[in-house]
Amino acid sequence: MAHTADLTAAELSAARDLLLAAFDGDFGEQDWDHALGGLHATIWEDGALIGHASVVQRRLLHGGRALRAGYVEAVGVRRDRRRRGHAGQLMQAAERVIRSGYQLGALASSEQGAALYVGRGWLRWVGPTSALTPAGIRRTAGEDGGIFVLRGTAELDLHGELSCDWRDGDVW
Repeated sequence: MAHTADLTAAELSAARDLLLAAFDGDFGEQDWDHALGGLHATIWEDGALIGHASVVQRRLLHGGRALRAGYVEAVGVRRDRRRRGHAGQLMQAAERVIRSGYQLGALASSEQGAALYVGRGWLRWVGPTSALTPAGIRRTAGEDGGIFVLRGTAELDLHGELSCDWRDGDVW
């Protein structure tokens, strides 16, 4: 685990290249920007980066409160190193950070990735989702069912509304 500020330019470049390949080119500038400014879990093999995940701080609104959330971003494993437990190792490191420093954990997942998170105890958010935009709170119905939370110290109603703070690109 290392903070963005403690990674070298070469390490950050390796992470970005890994994620671009892991997401088959569907990993843009805003996706990369979302992964920065927090803690990065990395796995290196023979001097090559084979896995990455980051935890960044976000504010989520739920039950009338603004909650400090450890938000998981940019989880990826090199294609030829998948199905060997590396994603689980990355998530174990991320979850340690979340449990010790945040009120809850959260992430957005594709259906392909959901099994990893559910198997680790993450809970699918079943209530409506939204974002706190510059124009006010706006529903993000397209994200419903794709948001997962890791319980921490915050009381959560998984059927209630969950809103994320605003950012450019994919808000979740």
